[in-house]
Amino acid sequence: MTAPTDTPGSVTTVYKVSGMSCGHCEGSVSGEISEIPGVTSVKAVASTGEVTVVSAAPLDEEAVRAAVDEAGFELAGRA
Repeated sequence: MTAPTDTPGSVTTVYKVSGMSCGHCEGSVSGEISEIPGVTSVKAVASTGEVTVVSAAPLDEEAVRAAVDEAGFELAGRA
């Protein structure tokens, strides 16, 4: 997945995800979140537990929670 970039009209949100410990974890979380409609980029960092999401519009937090859950992790909320 590409690094977050700010484009006009985009929304950048940082979430805290618990349980990530490696690059594979980052890839799993990024892959699931990137499937949410409107998401343009995702960057997960296991060492901080932060996931930065750039989207065309604000995302429904429940959709993000479901994606993180599908990846096998827990969304702690916004950072």
